[in-house]
Amino acid sequence: MLIAQLSDTHITEPGKKAYGVVPTAENLANSIDHINQLDPGPDLVLLTGDITASGLLQEAEYAEKMLRKLRYPYFVIPGNHDDRAALWSVFGGQACPSRVGDFFNYVIDGYDIRLIALDSTLPGAPGGEICRDRADWLDQCLDEAKAQPTIIFTHHPPLNCGILETDVDGFDGADRLGDVVEKYTNIERIICGHVHLLIHARWRGTVVSTAPSMGLELMLDITLKHPSQFYLEAPGYLLHYWTPERNLITHSVAIRETIGPYLF
Repeated sequence: MLIAQLSDTHITEPGKKAYGVVPTAENLANSIDHINQLDPGPDLVLLTGDITASGLLQEAEYAEKMLRKLRYPYFVIPGNHDDRAALWSVFGGQACPSRVGDFFNYVIDGYDIRLIALDSTLPGAPGGEICRDRADWLDQCLDEAKAQPTIIFTHHPPLNCGILETDVDGFDGADRLGDVVEKYTNIERIICGHVHLLIHARWRGTVVSTAPSMGLELMLDITLKHPSQFYLEAPGYLLHYWTPERNLITHSVAIRETIGPYLF
């Protein structure tokens, strides 16, 4: 099984750039073209939040217009830049098959790996949250298939990653989430966005991974002393490969011009 993960597309209204300088729409279009040319192609594509730059309906509609060009099924969850109502009006019933109340929580079955979408957003706040209702829902879903290899996909990583911009955002309910995760040995990975950098961390008996961005790369400053800044970078995405040997291997793909290949 092969899963492509895009994150933090930050799509603006047509003709605009994110923060005035980041061509996120162009980067997403290039990413879609790149994924469409993969051989083998992915079974599905996950978008782990911040689909839009400002939560506007027009931004969500513009993103959906581009994502229609994907040759593969895709699924979305919200990030802190998104508006749940706007996303549901555009993606609800298809790229987001169902909701639990207002939360974009749902399960994707029928593949070698079970996929659980977990909405970590807190409206009006940049940080993440897993409340008791969401934790209980996740616990119930995991309990239904304890032997099935599972990936949880959500927007906010539930731990500090040494990035000032996102560490200060915080995550309310990280221990609540961790207590649920730690009960199950079949969680192969928790895959996230939000950080705009590729990070892997061991956490509560599994691995948390964050995806690169659509060209808006946060500055890595582990001292946490400097003001939050970002760089313009080539867009990228992750490919999660569930092998016949039942190993989950993650490859990072940067969409840039390369020279080669050459034979060794």
